[in-house]
Amino acid sequence: MSGCLYLVATPIGNLEDMTFRAVRILKEVDIIAAEDTRNSIKLLNHFDIKTPMTSYHEHNKYDKATVLVGKLLEGQNIAVITDAGTPGISDPGEELVKQCYEAGIDVVPVPGACAAVNAVIASGLPTRRFVFEAFLPADKKERRFILEELKEETRTMIIYEAPHRLVKTLKELLETLGNRRANICRELTKKHESFFLTTLEDAIAHYDGVEPKGECIIVVEGLSRDQIIEEERRQWDDMTIEEHLTHYMASGMDKKEAIKQVAKDRGLPKRQVYDVATELP
Repeated sequence: MSGCLYLVATPIGNLEDMTFRAVRILKEVDIIAAEDTRNSIKLLNHFDIKTPMTSYHEHNKYDKATVLVGKLLEGQNIAVITDAGTPGISDPGEELVKQCYEAGIDVVPVPGACAAVNAVIASGLPTRRFVFEAFLPADKKERRFILEELKEETRTMIIYEAPHRLVKTLKELLETLGNRRANICRELTKKHESFFLTTLEDAIAHYDGVEPKGECIIVVEGLSRDQIIEEERRQWDDMTIEEHLTHYMASGMDKKEAIKQVAKDRGLPKRQVYDVATELP
């Protein structure tokens, strides 16, 4: 009978965020696959966990995943941990889970701290719908593509960034998205944790020339539906109502339907458009 893979969340700063279940699982499994064993040994020592560790990180995630799956198939139970937070979220874990499913091995998440969730719930921005973008791509072409996609995003956006690149990324967001509300979250759960609810413009002015300490999370408000409607209406501003009606009628739409569609496009009462339509030949 094969073993079980546990995805164990670890603290992102404050060691008290470690759950009782996480400690128990790490003590009971046969092996702990850690992103950085030198970093994780401090956590294990703190909670008196003696389980053997093996390295599992971004640079060996494919080959090592195959090795770990082999051990799981032999019946060993394995826990995956990262330097901080939840495995598989901007950290190793995804490939190993994929291979486990292909091999018919059970995968069990052991929840705990997640920086993205902590940031959005404390951001002061809408939390009903949000999208996690992690770190934006380093490749300029791919980065520009992602930023252009975010331009039309209506959900609250969560973006990770290193402190020395914060202002550069804020400027790119401002250029692409316009001056949206944003919260710059730093040092989550640590002693100097901070949340700065502001705008992209004001955030740039605040941090320009003053590099913040600690990893940063940028939470940005999505495009409102009112803004989307306004932008859709704005595309007709260079066209008169008469030209707008003629545009639809020339495409085969009858006058009644054209009146209805023009009124919808421009946010006008149908009567106003109808009055213009009666003057058309």
